[in-house]
Amino acid sequence: MQKVVLVTGANSGIGLALCERLLNEDIQLRLCLACRNMQRAEAARSALLTSHPDAHVDLLHLDVGSVQSVLTAAQEITARYNRIDFLYLNAGIMPNPQVDVKALFKGLFSRNIINMFATAEGLLTQQDQLNSDGLQEVFATNLFGHFLLIRELEPLLCQAGHTSKIVWTSSSNARRSAFSIEDMQHRNGTEPYSSSKYASDMLSLALNRHKNSQGLFSSVICPGLVMTNLTYGILPPFFWTLIMPFMWLIRIVTNTFTLTPYNGAEALHWLFVQNPESLDPRAKYHSLTSGLGTNYTQPRQMDIDEEMSEALYSKLMELEKVVRKKE
Repeated sequence: MQKVVLVTGANSGIGLALCERLLNEDIQLRLCLACRNMQRAEAARSALLTSHPDAHVDLLHLDVGSVQSVLTAAQEITARYNRIDFLYLNAGIMPNPQVDVKALFKGLFSRNIINMFATAEGLLTQQDQLNSDGLQEVFATNLFGHFLLIRELEPLLCQAGHTSKIVWTSSSNARRSAFSIEDMQHRNGTEPYSSSKYASDMLSLALNRHKNSQGLFSSVICPGLVMTNLTYGILPPFFWTLIMPFMWLIRIVTNTFTLTPYNGAEALHWLFVQNPESLDPRAKYHSLTSGLGTNYTQPRQMDIDEEMSEALYSKLMELEKVVRKKE
């Protein structure tokens, strides 16, 4: 049967590269680009149809940072499709990233330089804000909107005799130290991106505990260090021009510098062809690129607190009830 694949944040970067790779793998699939900016979505669809004229590519307006947009989009998805085989949760934001310049230059002349660029640990902070739903913007976009979408689409994802797959685009920047279950929206911190990505890692594990018996499996990936619009916004353009040759040289000794969206989508594509039941729910699947340019995927164990994972799942369920009452 024709597979149905939905990708959030599919109009550029890793999301668009993934769509290209999926169509190369299976031209028969029904691909849905779920995007906030429909003008860019139309451009992405045109580009995909240029390279794959016979492909079936749908568009869907979806702003995962808006509760109403998620609920409306879910209704449209339910009307269009009778099931979903793959749900790629790729959309995400890192608003107003600020670089600790002192830490940056100190790291440039230390043994920690590779890890610093690969994870941005101790290097980046963000200025978060409340959205129109009264939720922290990064939490709403990177985590809760996707959770609400999953909940709305459960009838399409959890069907008797059918296996479905959820794949989260996480990050090596996902750190346990940045997350607090008492402040899951990260209202009081300065690393909402890192917090939200660690939360998505925990939520994936919880989803497997609760939904595997219904045929729904969840995995998380790290795309490596990829140069996208999000990455380029972190530092001034002239700085990237100066260090890019250096970064290509570093890739000779580290495999985490995937650099291009195509390479960064490696783990996302690899999971598309795997048996979900054979995957490790506690592993994060990393896109890696060798110094010679060979792409491959490697599982690495996540530092996940199972009790906290379950507590997060419960708190998200409670928050879901609250936001539904407001709609």
